[in-house]
Amino acid sequence: MTAFSIVCEDPQTAARAAEFGTPHGVVRTPAFMPVGTAGTVKGVAAWELERLAPEMVLANTYHLLLRPGVDRISRLGGLHRVMGWNGPILTDSGGYQVFSLAKRRRLDVDGATFRSHIDGTEHRLTPENVIDTQAAFGVDVAMVLDECLPYPVEHARAEKSTMMSVAWARRGLARAHRVRSSGGGWNGAVFGIQQGSLDAGLRRRSSEALAEMDFDGFAIGGLAVGEPSRALHDGVSIAAPMLPDGRPRYLMGVGYPEDLMHAIACGVDLFDCVLPTRSARTGKVFTSRGDFAIKNARFADDPEPLDSECECPTCRVYSRAVLRHLFVANEVTSVVLLSVHNLSYFLSLMRQAREAIMAGRYSEFRSAVESVRNSEGLSEE
Repeated sequence: MTAFSIVCEDPQTAARAAEFGTPHGVVRTPAFMPVGTAGTVKGVAAWELERLAPEMVLANTYHLLLRPGVDRISRLGGLHRVMGWNGPILTDSGGYQVFSLAKRRRLDVDGATFRSHIDGTEHRLTPENVIDTQAAFGVDVAMVLDECLPYPVEHARAEKSTMMSVAWARRGLARAHRVRSSGGGWNGAVFGIQQGSLDAGLRRRSSEALAEMDFDGFAIGGLAVGEPSRALHDGVSIAAPMLPDGRPRYLMGVGYPEDLMHAIACGVDLFDCVLPTRSARTGKVFTSRGDFAIKNARFADDPEPLDSECECPTCRVYSRAVLRHLFVANEVTSVVLLSVHNLSYFLSLMRQAREAIMAGRYSEFRSAVESVRNSEGLSEE
């Protein structure tokens, strides 16, 4: 279970640098978690992930439940062994799939029943069995089952769902206490998930109910589901301060650098998003000077690295011209190389944010990042 401590707080914002312990090491925040949905960060080998050195990585309970399956992962030595990763792992409970696979599931007060998108077989998620599954994986942080609502949503629907997620959280935590005291060897942390859509009153009710339970950390769920950027930022500004100060705060499924900068200023500690690797598969590159598409013709003879300020292996070895050639030639190597670079950018951004907080200059750092993000940057070079 987590031992959380705030190392430094920014004097001008709610940003904080913190640490919390897990069975597989200390997580230093703010931190961005690369997403390894099916037990691997797409396009990145375990040894490359180790070189990138994220504080923690994320995997998805629902997808791993379908394949390779709980029993097989257990027989193979647990999720850390399967991933070839010895650092901390957090697993999503499958609550997001309650939202994203709505056409394939039936929801009731005791859980969700899915038809597999792979072979059509039926699977059941309950507040109890998602904890059992994550414990069997041997993860460091397990998330409770919740319902992630779409945007927009009617108030009555949001209220009913929010209170159901609170009830599920209570049941999931009770199961976690039993599992951790059973002598089975799992002693991971459990995070509760605040819901409530964009309704401040529902967010408050959810937060107050969760705060009465002894969770090791708390997440902000149900944002970045289609709402405008301004609404996302307003939602984080409202939601984050409602969560207890003395536990990690995790904003689920976000996102773009400017979203991360805003959330850190609101006091959020942890983030995850598929954006770095998903963007790499489309040829989008994130850099300290702005974003660009590597396939653009103007890079055909460009001898410069993707980012002159980046120290990742891709930038040390390959030019923009070569990477463009590989991408337009449909060489899978290009996606691997761009994934490594984009992940390096996001992880470096978090390390720089932490350093800025420690130095008492987070506002200046955030302004510099957002200035680049708001400019045309490399997209118009």
